[in-house]
Amino acid sequence: MVWPFKPKSRKKIARIEIAGAIAGQTRKRVLEALKTVEEKKYPALLLRIDSPGGTVGDSQEIYSALMRLREKLKIVASFGNISASGGVYIGMGAEHIVANPGTITGSIGVILRGNNLERLLEKIGISFKVIKSGPYKDILAFDRELTEPEQSILQEMIDVSYQQFVQTVAEGRKLAVETVKTFADGRIFTGQQALALGIVDKLGTEEDARRWTAELVGLDPDNTKCETIEEPKPLWNRLVPSGKSRIPSGLSGGIDWLEFELATSGQPLWLYRP
Repeated sequence: MVWPFKPKSRKKIARIEIAGAIAGQTRKRVLEALKTVEEKKYPALLLRIDSPGGTVGDSQEIYSALMRLREKLKIVASFGNISASGGVYIGMGAEHIVANPGTITGSIGVILRGNNLERLLEKIGISFKVIKSGPYKDILAFDRELTEPEQSILQEMIDVSYQQFVQTVAEGRKLAVETVKTFADGRIFTGQQALALGIVDKLGTEEDARRWTAELVGLDPDNTKCETIEEPKPLWNRLVPSGKSRIPSGLSGGIDWLEFELATSGQPLWLYRP
């Protein structure tokens, strides 16, 4: 077969990796990378996702940027070890999705957590005096229990966020909303199960996804390379590649968990929490 190479393709497809929790720094890096892909006029993008999800707003911004970019090039997502919750949501920005048979995916839903330290504060003799403009201004305050009206307010907010998630999955995968709701209850499933549900298109490795991406834009998969787009690092980080500046591959480390918990306390999350 003769592959119709196009001069602007440079015989390369772009690659962006989303690894670890999706939050502010990840969003910034990915949006900058997507801008680079657009400016350099790549014919296609391979989006590698290995993430348990993260904050709602950051996930939505990345998804929106992918949808805009889809008007100019092909996007294929490759799900790695885990692509759950917000990772799934971002994957909906791709036209096609490939997952490993054992990929952990799903966890479609919303979670919001607050920290109640009331009993601890009582033991050490600390209390707070709060002056507020309205009864719900200190909702999810860490020094008291939630009231029933507050629980209703937060549940309504979670329900709206959930509907946004379900609607996006339904549109992205061309499924009925009611069909998505049958498995969008927070459960996780394997890539093989996701294929049966219609969440992914094919089972395969990242290499399989690369080859498919090349074929979709008329490039020879045997001679088409990926060019990974990364945010330029400061000189010190280039000299010393390890350290806190590196994006964590997950939330397994205690420090990473603590930082994420503190930064996102009280925020709705599209996140798989084992």
